[in-house]
Amino acid sequence: MEERIWLSSPHMGGNELKYVKEAFDTNWIAPLGPNVDNFEKELGEYLKIENVAALSSGTAAIHLALIILGVQPGDEVIAQSFTFCGTTNPILYLGATPVLVDSEKGTWNIDPVLLEETIQDRIKKGKKPKAVIMVHLYGMPARMKELEAVCNRYEIPLIEDAAEALGSTIAGRKAGSFGDFGILSFNGNKIITTSGGGALVSHKKEYIDKSRFLATQARDDAPHYEHTELGYNYRMSNILAGVGRGQLEVLDNHILKRREVNAFYREHLNFEGISFQSESSESDFSNYWLTSVLIEPSLLGLSREDIRLELWKSNIETRPLWKPMHLQPLYKDGLYYGNGVSDALFLNGLCLPSGSNLTLVELERVVTAIKKMINKL
Repeated sequence: MEERIWLSSPHMGGNELKYVKEAFDTNWIAPLGPNVDNFEKELGEYLKIENVAALSSGTAAIHLALIILGVQPGDEVIAQSFTFCGTTNPILYLGATPVLVDSEKGTWNIDPVLLEETIQDRIKKGKKPKAVIMVHLYGMPARMKELEAVCNRYEIPLIEDAAEALGSTIAGRKAGSFGDFGILSFNGNKIITTSGGGALVSHKKEYIDKSRFLATQARDDAPHYEHTELGYNYRMSNILAGVGRGQLEVLDNHILKRREVNAFYREHLNFEGISFQSESSESDFSNYWLTSVLIEPSLLGLSREDIRLELWKSNIETRPLWKPMHLQPLYKDGLYYGNGVSDALFLNGLCLPSGSNLTLVELERVVTAIKKMINKL
């Protein structure tokens, strides 16, 4: 059997080992150190935002953001339903109630109109949400102008989950730099990776100072270990930050390659019944972390599962779109404001191999396998 084509595998640039070696050579093996400091600085320069805390994961970043915003047990937090559980689980960590909101057809991200209707209804019921968490799904920019306007209108903090969208822009401004907090992830399948890690960013220095304090077990300023607040072990290690520094140097190349992958699929899978997640405006720029398509069985003659299973037989990894949180057993009793969009996306959507290290031969293998299925009909 031919070698497996992965959905999105890590892609090293070359200098990662240099920074890791520096950590070993200087014995900065313990958590924190020069690589962490420089990674935060370099991320800030890339995002044009001064305050960055490198953490153990994007989920940890959302958890800390909610704590800093004062979310308590019994509070309500609005979140995009069509996402990975890392977006919503921190709400449960705090004993708060997730209020899940559906997506709009254009970007597949949270629907600004439905968001406002949800806020109005929760306020009417005496439960003004403490925060809103939106997501740039698969790197696709959300409608930030409208979302910011809604949150500002009701004075509700906005957490921008850009875990999948590092390098994406809206009117030239980097995703992750809009909300009260921005969230990044460097998990192994992301556009750049630190093996595991994330970051919390904010325009407010006091927020990031507080996040660093909480992320290092909330250790008070004392010669001994003194703790007056509950803290967490959420900081990134100096070694992993070295990997991140090397990865950041090739981020723009990775984005260019993933956009080329997306363009290749669009050119060669131009069939009635296959449509692509697309930017909603000329001012939007997606990193196309994953190229995602919708399959319309009545037009194509094949279902999403037909294609996924057949590609797997050819050792090609694909994946259904995220199963919305309101359909997950963990959230079955939660609050949900829906319009049916994410249900349909989950039923018919498929993520294609999208790594920045894919070769032309591998891309042709994927396309040829899909065309072969279509031509059989």
